[in-house]
Amino acid sequence: MAITGLVHININCSDFERSKVFYEALGFEEFFAVPETNTPEIAAAVGMPPYRVRGALMMLKTSREKGFPFTIDLLQWLEPTDDEPPYPHLYHYGLARIALRTDDLDGDMARIKALGAEFISEPAQMPASTGSSARFVCFKDPDGTVLELVENPTPGETN
Repeated sequence: MAITGLVHININCSDFERSKVFYEALGFEEFFAVPETNTPEIAAAVGMPPYRVRGALMMLKTSREKGFPFTIDLLQWLEPTDDEPPYPHLYHYGLARIALRTDDLDGDMARIKALGAEFISEPAQMPASTGSSARFVCFKDPDGTVLELVENPTPGETN
């Protein structure tokens, strides 16, 4: 295989401007506005009919500074559209949540709560028996997409 890294994660939303403000508060910044329409070939490549969309590629500012860019493709589908929520629980097939590293879990939680985000629970501490000192908490973006904050993960660790 010749895979060298992650390009982006696509997050669909119901209101681009509202979600953009939310993700900017998390530290993402827009660096590319997604065209509202595209060629039939581009639509076919993603398995869709010709479409209209509002969106942007947004990069986590601190990830760029550290040389490991983390990018989301935030999209509001105008045509076609689907009003179904993303998923009812985390044990469904496919992508479930996006974990973000933090150096200040409690401070970031306070800032995210001020945005009106719904938290799934209080922070959890990994058991000492795992050898991990990580603390983490899951919360939802404005459309219910689950995000996770992880503080003090050991290298290569995920929850």
